[in-house]
Amino acid sequence: MKYLCISEDVKLGKNVKFSKFINLYGCSIGDNTKIGAFVEVQKNSRIGKNCKISSHTFICEGVTLEDHVFVGHNVTFINDTYPRATNPLGELQTESDWKVEPTLVKEGASIGSGSTILSNVTIGERAIVGAGSVVTKNVPPNAIVAGNPAKILRKIKENVRGLRLEVRGQERKKAGGLRRKKRKTV
Repeated sequence: MKYLCISEDVKLGKNVKFSKFINLYGCSIGDNTKIGAFVEVQKNSRIGKNCKISSHTFICEGVTLEDHVFVGHNVTFINDTYPRATNPLGELQTESDWKVEPTLVKEGASIGSGSTILSNVTIGERAIVGAGSVVTKNVPPNAIVAGNPAKILRKIKENVRGLRLEVRGQERKKAGGLRRKKRKTV
């Protein structure tokens, strides 16, 4: 495959589709997943089956994406709360100088383009992260969040099949306009 850098230790499922300019090492990718151009997936990361990872996305060590997850363009995952270039002795850090902090994106979640997902965060089942959001705390299942920091905008309710979602907002019509509840930061 031309313009792909996939190391021998990558575990690929069946029917995985790649665009050009991919960098994968030490990770696992599930069946029927599609990886866009200019994506890097680092070691000890796991992407489930039937996922779509859009172009220019960075999935660092310690990130787990369960099945049916959508990741928009230019999404960045972080795995260190306090990143530093050097250790206390002033030497460049090595792997022994820090601990990977995990991130978990649960089944069916969607992350909008340009979002940043900090470490030690879980994004719940079927949650939606709006484009450009910075997720600093856990996102509950079936929540729509957006902003910097991301805040809960409303909840979503799935139909019987679990494929189509209905929005059940926290906004209510009142004479003359909308009344909004205070939004909780996540």
